Amino acid sequence: MLKIPGPAWTPAVEADGQVRDGAWVAELTGKLLDGWPSGMRLIVRKERPHPGAQLRIIDADGMRITCFATNTTGRPIAELELRHRLGARAEDRIRAAWSTDLRNLPLHHTAQNKVWLEIVQIALDLLAWMSMLALTGKARLWEPRRLRFRLFSAGAQLVTTGRRWFLRLTQHWPWTGEITTALERLALLPSPG
Repeated sequence: MLKIPGPAWTPAVEADGQVRDGAWVAELTGKLLDGWPSGMRLIVRKERPHPGAQLRIIDADGMRITCFATNTTGRPIAELELRHRLGARAEDRIRAAWSTDLRNLPLHHTAQNKVWLEIVQIALDLLAWMSMLALTGKARLWEPRRLRFRLFSAGAQLVTTGRRWFLRLTQHWPWTGEITTALERLALLPSPG
């Protein structure tokens, strides 16, 4: 079990400047940094794990422990930790891009692959906006592969009755509720212009 000897813990902050509930940061110093390049800082964060999360072997006293190193000087550790945490969103988008066929360029010519990259970018934009505007709860965190399986491959029928169009979803699909909730949330959005 990791025991961190006497760091001065300060509350972590959110992007809006509010204190992040259940999270603290500290800077580790001393012999721990012997042999590291000059000016390197080691920042550690401890926070309560999310409900249902399993603790790792390096977690201590029921708290999730993470560290990162930086050579940025003259900034408070809470600000550095926030910058590091916000970078995780960019990494999530990169991972989504890889799973949305950005990992290979399937066509023979540069101009064709440029079109392919534009299509992948449009797909990523649609996935990001869909997560923000239409999905709720845990569905907002689903990766593209899970979205493809649970939402995009659901059986449905487009039916016209009395000059009106209806999308009839299968009743036995486990995620029909998420699909209908997403469609209802999109219908409530104001129309552009």
